Amino acid sequence: MGNAISACFSKYATFSGRATRSEYWFFFLFYILVLFAVAMVDSTANGILMNLTVLVFILPMYAAGSRRMHDVGKSGWYQIIPIYGLILACSESGADNKYGAGA
Repeated sequence: MGNAISACFSKYATFSGRATRSEYWFFFLFYILVLFAVAMVDSTANGILMNLTVLVFILPMYAAGSRRMHDVGKSGWYQIIPIYGLILACSESGADNKYGAGA
């Protein structure tokens, strides 16, 4: 789990390459847990800490999502289609494709 989180933060704005299901979903879980923890601590009316947390995570979340779409052989833009993007994010990794070698 720690490797997936550090891998996503080390590729903070890297939209090329591939990300495995476990890498993507562990990072997503970490993001949700951090949001939950910040929500418990942030008692201000306008949620400044929550907004800052989302700002920190938005770019690596889209980068990891784009790499996840590449792993299943699709363009990173597919992640913005709500249901189809979720289905692709949950699907099994593909073999070698134009985005790189399979794991």
